[in-house]
Amino acid sequence: MLKNRLLFKISILLFISFTLGLTIKSIGFSNQQAVSISIFFLSILGTLFFWDFRLSFAFLGTSILLFSRTIDLDNLLKCASVEIILFLIGMMVLVGLLKHTGFFAWLVSLILRIPNLTAKKFVIYISFISALLSCAVDEVTSIIFMVAAILEICDYFEVEPTPFIIISVLTTNIGSSGTVLGNPIGILIATKSGLTFEDFILKAFPLMLICLLVTIFIILFCYRKNIRMLDNQIKKMGANEILIRLISVPPEKELKISLFIFGTTLFFIALHHRLELWWNLENNTVLLIIPLISAGCVMIWKHKKAREFIEKDVEWWTLLFFLLLFAQAGTLKYTGFTDVIAKKLILLTRHSIGCLLSIVLWISTFASSVLDNVVLVASFIPVVQSLNLGVNSLWWALLFGGCFGGNITLIGSTANIVALGILEKERNIKISFFKWLKIGLVVGLVTTLIVWIALLYLPLFH
Repeated sequence: MLKNRLLFKISILLFISFTLGLTIKSIGFSNQQAVSISIFFLSILGTLFFWDFRLSFAFLGTSILLFSRTIDLDNLLKCASVEIILFLIGMMVLVGLLKHTGFFAWLVSLILRIPNLTAKKFVIYISFISALLSCAVDEVTSIIFMVAAILEICDYFEVEPTPFIIISVLTTNIGSSGTVLGNPIGILIATKSGLTFEDFILKAFPLMLICLLVTIFIILFCYRKNIRMLDNQIKKMGANEILIRLISVPPEKELKISLFIFGTTLFFIALHHRLELWWNLENNTVLLIIPLISAGCVMIWKHKKAREFIEKDVEWWTLLFFLLLFAQAGTLKYTGFTDVIAKKLILLTRHSIGCLLSIVLWISTFASSVLDNVVLVASFIPVVQSLNLGVNSLWWALLFGGCFGGNITLIGSTANIVALGILEKERNIKISFFKWLKIGLVVGLVTTLIVWIALLYLPLFH
């Protein structure tokens, strides 16, 4: 029965995709353009409604593109953005090293040694740490360790952990927009737009901090009752006693070496643009190879763990999906479909950069609340490239919309899903869609509004 229902849903999906292709063809697009958008739309819908089968749709769709000669093999490989995949592999190996050497346990123990602990201070600390940690490593790794720490504290003080988990997730998503490293869409946008790590630090990071401060203010107001309850429990039980129960991991030699490797990697990534100019290298060459060099050194140093880093810490399922999705999105550009859409957008907005920026920001914000932001950004990038306006604010709109929109719903980002999965598994607590929406919608709309005003009126982003 379940199998029949699944086949029926897939049939409906195929019918919708086929109908879209015919419609596109009937209004004047070429056969190749119709096939490219039909296949890409099929992959997006397949991801949205059949998450567990997303890689299957990506495999099948890409095969159809090649078999139908919509794109040739050479151009498919160019569109696949292999350089981004290699960058992510290198960073995943480094994060695996940090896990292995106890970095996150050590960091959590430092975070929680807060003198004169109060509930408000605790909320502010976890908000900043969640945001900053997601800037340095990926949002998923960050949220896993933050959730573990929050659950331990809430258990000790016998308070409901849900509000504090939500707080950490909201600030993690905001923090992920601050650097190239926080979210896969950061490196994707950086490599396609020509924006550097320095650009992110000088422009995206300060705006992220402003949005973070506003979010903390909203959180403190909306969860004031829960914060008051935690404050009462801290006063009742004594804040210092928590240190006895928490993990305390000293920074041992291996941890110091791993921190040195990671810090050196971040240093060279931060300076990649200047080094590329100095050595007369192609844009983003240093940015993309530094994680690979560091990962290579790690696998020599930890040669007995090298296979484990590659097999267990590298998310091959996700990376393969990204690879094929990038190829399909690139096919839209290759066939000229996005050029046509870009021209229509320019005519519709009468060449107004402000209108274009607003469209990109708000569509990406609301779309990323229900759709994986990598899928969203991969579909938007060819259109922004086809606009060919040389305006960086469109790229910033895509970045912030893709990151901040994830806060609106409980399925809006991978960090949300991972955190709620841990909460349900460890404490058997489920969060309803509307319970999340009440706070997520406020935070998502307010922070996006701040970004909208900044992108429209601050010359820094133009």
